[in-house]
Amino acid sequence: MTAPSREQVLVEALPYIRRFRGSTVVVKYGGNAMSDDLTSFAEDVVLLHAVGIKVVVVHGGGPQIGALLQRLGMESHFVDGLRVTDADTLDVVRMVLVGKVNRDIVAALNVHGPVAVGVSGEDANLLQASPTDPKLGYVGDVSEVHTGVLDRLLAQDLVPVVATIGVDEDGQSYNINADTAAGAIAEALHATKLVYLTDIEGIRRDVADPSSLISTIAADELQSLIADGTVSAGMIPKVASCVAAVKGGVHKAHILDGRVDHALLLELFTDSGVGTMVTP
Repeated sequence: MTAPSREQVLVEALPYIRRFRGSTVVVKYGGNAMSDDLTSFAEDVVLLHAVGIKVVVVHGGGPQIGALLQRLGMESHFVDGLRVTDADTLDVVRMVLVGKVNRDIVAALNVHGPVAVGVSGEDANLLQASPTDPKLGYVGDVSEVHTGVLDRLLAQDLVPVVATIGVDEDGQSYNINADTAAGAIAEALHATKLVYLTDIEGIRRDVADPSSLISTIAADELQSLIADGTVSAGMIPKVASCVAAVKGGVHKAHILDGRVDHALLLELFTDSGVGTMVTP
């Protein structure tokens, strides 16, 4: 599939802008999709904001966390795509997500004006967490999303940028998978769209064959791809979150390649899109 021309994008964009104006879009960004140059991503988010779409950015930072752990001589271990997180690893995760990645994204967005505010899932108990599995250490599931802080920021015409550290009722912090957190936040906000920017162009029926990209798929069929092993490893939390969010009321979920310049705009504002769209 060839990318649409600039003229096509402009012609096709207007009805989509009208349709989505005033709606909420949750964008998960980070990890393997994130590059040192955040310019294209920031431009897309600010444009969405400028045309009246309420945008919430949720970010991960797996490669950045892994890189710092390696520099510190600490090993990384994964189970079903989730990082095993002991107390020392949790400190590194918080430093990278809250102190580095969050600030970089906020700064990139605010180049275009004072639009972005960084928050952690710990702030105002945004992400209430519970332990996922003792063998994973301080890895948490989202037990509840308290949207108050996001509601207030969106009401002030700001773009919240969320680092996915959660907290339990006793104040213990947890590393929460950003894909899972994004889905939970989208569901809690009754978002129109949930978009995952990753390092692959979408979901393939054959992982090794780029031509097997699935443009549109229903949530039940997508769930079956997890069951039969078509979707595996690090894609499992992402795809499972898409299914849960769509079944929980989010209108559409999208998985697309965040390394492609302006992929977010091409997916939302063109007829053909550039990734995989998940429907109820």
